[in-house]
Amino acid sequence: MIDVLVVDDDFRVAEINAKYVSKVPGFRVTARAHSAAQALATVERGAVDLVLLDHYLPDETGLELVHRMREQGHGTDVIMITAASDVTTVQRAMRLGALHYLVKPFTFAALRTRLDSYAALRRTVDRVGGRGLTGQEQVDRIFGALRTSPAPSAPGLPSGHTEPTSDLICGVLHHAEQPLSAHEVATRTGLSRSTAQRYLRHLEQAGRLRLSLKYGDTGRPEHRYAWVAP
Repeated sequence: MIDVLVVDDDFRVAEINAKYVSKVPGFRVTARAHSAAQALATVERGAVDLVLLDHYLPDETGLELVHRMREQGHGTDVIMITAASDVTTVQRAMRLGALHYLVKPFTFAALRTRLDSYAALRRTVDRVGGRGLTGQEQVDRIFGALRTSPAPSAPGLPSGHTEPTSDLICGVLHHAEQPLSAHEVATRTGLSRSTAQRYLRHLEQAGRLRLSLKYGDTGRPEHRYAWVAP
């Protein structure tokens, strides 16, 4: 799970944002803060992977908070969620390392797109780092993971398939304690069952998953999939 700190001076807005986050598979809100001081204290306690940060806070701006976090050695990831849309603020957010910048008001779909791309970034970094891979192709994968538009099919994937979605399904099965059905994979990833089935079929044919059949009372076997270690 990705632990999220929601920071907004408006208690109602913070609650709405927290509810949005809780609807995205793989994310959970572990704390809320309504000032920069509260936010920094929470980050200092640790156990925060991502900060959803408003710019207009009562004691200092969100970007001033990010600057202090970086000065103190906190590398916690930040996504700005604010009504500030002037070029100067956006540029400074980029220079301080904000991974995304979402302008209020926004929809749940817009936030989910950013969170999904952030999750894809973490999976890509873990995969590349775990294999010790280097080179331009791997760098491109890391930077490309933050794209918020649908990614094109990667080499070896059928048309209409994307690598982040394939990685998401593989990650769920890799950490599963037992084989999962398409319905269970869809529930854990937030994908539709038909999409999950499409990817599972391809991954099984590619040798990345193992297919087994579970027979029930109806006589029709249920397809269950398990991760195959490379």
